[in-house]
Amino acid sequence: MKKFILAIILALSWQQAALAGFAEGATAYNSKNYAVALKEIRPLAKAGNADAQHLLGLMYYMGRGVPQDYKTALEWHRKAALQGKADAQYVVGAMYYTGNAVIQDHKQAVAWFRKAAEQGHGEAQQALGLMYRYHVGGMPQDNVIAYMLWNLAAANGVTNAAEQRAAVLKNMSPEQIEEGQALSAAWRPGTPLPTKSRTGS
Repeated sequence: MKKFILAIILALSWQQAALAGFAEGATAYNSKNYAVALKEIRPLAKAGNADAQHLLGLMYYMGRGVPQDYKTALEWHRKAALQGKADAQYVVGAMYYTGNAVIQDHKQAVAWFRKAAEQGHGEAQQALGLMYRYHVGGMPQDNVIAYMLWNLAAANGVTNAAEQRAAVLKNMSPEQIEEGQALSAAWRPGTPLPTKSRTGS
C-alpha cells in the first residue's frame, strides 16, 4: 500500500512539475524568449503533454526558436489533436484544408474541424460553417447548419462569423432562421453537432 501511495505522490508531483514547466515555457514563448520556451516545452511534448505538443507544433509552424518546418509542425499538432486538444484539432483541419505539409483533403479538414467545433472551438465552428455554406469536403449545402455554427462562433467572439451569419440570413426563410436559432440554443459543448437540418439548404 505504501508503494502504491508513493507512486501516486510521485505521479502527482511530476504532473505539477510538468504544469510548472509548461507555464514557464508558455510565458517564455509569449515573451518571445523562444530558446527558453523550447527548453521547457520540448521534453514535455516528448513525454506526451498535449498542451506542450500543440505549442511545439506552433513553434515549428511559425519558425520560432526552431527552423520553420510544416511537416514537423503537423506531426506535433496531430499528437495533441489525437489527445483531444481542440486548438490542435483546428490547426490539423486547417492544414488539410489548405494542403499545407499534407495532400489537400477537405474531408479530413471537415473531420478535424468537427472534432474541435464539438468542443466549442469558435474558429473551428466558423470554418465548419463555411464548409456547409459552400458545399465543401462532401458536406451538403445547408444554410441552417451554417447559420447555427456561425451563431455559436459569434458567441465565442469570432468576429467575421457574425458577418457571415448576416450574409446567409438574406437567403433563409423565417422557418429556417427559427430552426437555426433553436439548434444553436439547444446545443452544448461536448455533444455532437447536427449533420443536417430539417428545413434544409
